[in-house]
Amino acid sequence: QVQLVESGGGLVQAGGSLRLSCAASGPTLSSYHMGYFRQAPGKEREFVVAIRRFSGTPLYADSVAGRFTLSRDSAKNTVYLQMNNLKPEDTAVYYCALKQTNHDTIRTSDTYYDYWGQGTQVTVSS
Repeated sequence: QVQLVESGGGLVQAGGSLRLSCAASGPTLSSYHMGYFRQAPGKEREFVVAIRRFSGTPLYADSVAGRFTLSRDSAKNTVYLQMNNLKPEDTAVYYCALKQTNHDTIRTSDTYYDYWGQGTQVTVSS
């Protein structure tokens, strides 16, 4: 099994910044993609960003490209999501997700991912 522990989040004014982190652990943890989804009230969970296992290049949703940056520390099995220029529409519960894989193709469907974090609230006030 794999465990994902999220931290960060909170309340910020529009235009502000927040940083999320997600640490993965477990005896079966090996090769994987890792990233974030988010779910706003009354809406379906949507893909935000994920980082490829081998190339280390992230794939961003159009709605966050240029504002969010995902990085990783492979030694710590941890990813960091730096969110800048936040907008009220970014308000949601953010979930860390992990897919164990041996290739570098990312999928944006939430059904593709094997493990999930507990979620952390991000609220952006106008």
